[in-house]
Amino acid sequence: MDFELERTFEILRQTPRTLRSLLGGLSEEWIRVNEGPDTWSAFDIVGHLIHGEETDWITRLKIILEHGEARTFTPFDRFAMFQKSKGKTLAELLDTFEALRQENLRTLEQLNLQTAQLELTGMHPELGRVTLRQLLATWAVHDLGHIFQISRVMANAYAAQVGPWEAYLRVLRS
Repeated sequence: MDFELERTFEILRQTPRTLRSLLGGLSEEWIRVNEGPDTWSAFDIVGHLIHGEETDWITRLKIILEHGEARTFTPFDRFAMFQKSKGKTLAELLDTFEALRQENLRTLEQLNLQTAQLELTGMHPELGRVTLRQLLATWAVHDLGHIFQISRVMANAYAAQVGPWEAYLRVLRS
């Protein structure tokens, strides 16, 4: 599929609702289960998505538009959520994520990006030169990857319980 900004908006708009539908009202056991040491639970992933909304996507987009490659992106702290989410409930995190995403989508829509702007470049601290188009596509795919991760983590919590059906459950082998 070719990149289209409106197709990207479709995913970015849907993610908060998807997470609320998948996780809202679940017990602590479901939202806190992980796959072992140094892995993330659904709770952790929602916190991570919040941190991205606060410090990554729109911040980097603005750097590309205002500075191009002259200013390297600040490295993203992929683990900041562990400290920032302490003492919060999943409901609070879902509300925060939804509000931040709505704000960021409004900002993105107001920029009224043109096709030529999507080819503007910035400098990632590890990956080097990236385009605005790549940044926006990555934002959507990042959402989808974490939705998959949440599903996988939760499915694996019951992996030992499914018996011979494991052979049919690809999510348990990913």
